[in-house]
Amino acid sequence: MTDSYIAQIAAEIRSAVPPESLPSGDTDELFLIYAVLALAKGIDVEARDIHNAWAAWMSTKDPEHESIVPYADLPAEVRREDDAYLAAVRRVASRLGREGR
Repeated sequence: MTDSYIAQIAAEIRSAVPPESLPSGDTDELFLIYAVLALAKGIDVEARDIHNAWAAWMSTKDPEHESIVPYADLPAEVRREDDAYLAAVRRVASRLGREGR
């Protein structure tokens, strides 16, 4: 990933996610989408936003993935998988808000 401001935000979000929660493979595009959420929604980002971002990314990787459904249709245990990402995006968004971005 380049050192653009959006890539830096994406890297910060990735580093805020516990390593055991990170998916395998190339996730640069996923975290770029999460960076956009941090900038656009700030701390008001919701779990469904995280899921929608993931679903958009996964649609390019595995369009038949069983979890590419509306957030409300996911089982509770699958919804909980978004919690680490939600917390990371909110944490970074909070910092960005304090810096006036």
